[in-house]
Amino acid sequence: MMSEPIGKTRWAIAEGYIPPSSTGDSREMTSHETACILNASDRDANVSITVFFADDEPAGPYRFTVPARRTRHVRFNDLQDPRPVPKGTDFASVIESDVPIVVQHTRLDSRQSELALMTTVAFCD
Repeated sequence: MMSEPIGKTRWAIAEGYIPPSSTGDSREMTSHETACILNASDRDANVSITVFFADDEPAGPYRFTVPARRTRHVRFNDLQDPRPVPKGTDFASVIESDVPIVVQHTRLDSRQSELALMTTVAFCD
């Protein structure tokens, strides 16, 4: 097992956008925005996401757990409570955890048959 925790407890994704349409109907082909979270520690990570908008108040926090020594891919499309993250709207997010985690940001844009996949490591504080 990991001898020292890896990652940080606060991350930011400054660029967010859920494309408003998709080429296919299957979950695999649905345009989406995802926070890929790695918890390599020996403790469960209690994680929250707050979403920020250019012209609206922040949404969240959206809360979930990433079990110890596991990964979880959280689609912003699936965040519903306290309100859904709107499609076709620019947003940013801050992700906080009570144990160190690593966050990677991924987007699938399937609005046209030539798919676009983008990924980057989030900013950590």
